[in-house]
Amino acid sequence: MSGYDEYAAAVRQLSARIRDGERGAAAEAERRRALHAGVTQLGQRLAAQEQRLDQLGAAIGLPAVAAPAVAGPATVPGSGPGAGSVLGSGAVADAGVDVDPAVALEEARRLVDEADRLGQQAEALAQRPELLPTWSPTARAVAVYVTCAAAGALVMLVLVVANGVGLVSGVTLGALTCAGLPVLSFVAGWLVLGRWGRPALATTDPPRYVPLGFVICALLVPLAYCASLLLIRFLR
Repeated sequence: MSGYDEYAAAVRQLSARIRDGERGAAAEAERRRALHAGVTQLGQRLAAQEQRLDQLGAAIGLPAVAAPAVAGPATVPGSGPGAGSVLGSGAVADAGVDVDPAVALEEARRLVDEADRLGQQAEALAQRPELLPTWSPTARAVAVYVTCAAAGALVMLVLVVANGVGLVSGVTLGALTCAGLPVLSFVAGWLVLGRWGRPALATTDPPRYVPLGFVICALLVPLAYCASLLLIRFLR
């Protein structure tokens, strides 16, 4: 092979290496841009999550909690200076261990997705009242008023027994049965619905179904009294 041929072959080989290097440099630059864009996106999602958590905490009366300080930002290996690729202490391995930045970014994205899912679950639960959360508002109100009316009926039965032994007069028993206990039962149900029937994130008072509750309490307690009189007469 002549000297010229050797020279031409060397030039071709050098040109091929230069092109390979340029392609590699372009691929590396694109990889770094993709990592930087991914980290920026995760940072925006984390900021939105923090803002939403602050809003939820304020809605339920919790004081704002400052974010814990970290020892220092963890820069994605291989991203180079100026890339701004900071994943946080939980997204990279311990210092001194080589980590694929794409793997670290994917793990960070998975954790952010999981935080989103848990946050949505928590927000959905906060939209439900503490009392009978899976029930409809009407069914919840009926259950509460019936329970309070049943409690009033039990008190009425105690008063009937007390009347039988002379501890409570007939006038007092009649007044409590016809007016006092039904009103007290209704007020108790109204307060229970206002306290435990209100979702944590509610901005308005929950429906308390005042007419329905008053009818339930006004009917059940006197009916229980009449039923107790019939039972006493039947047992005599």
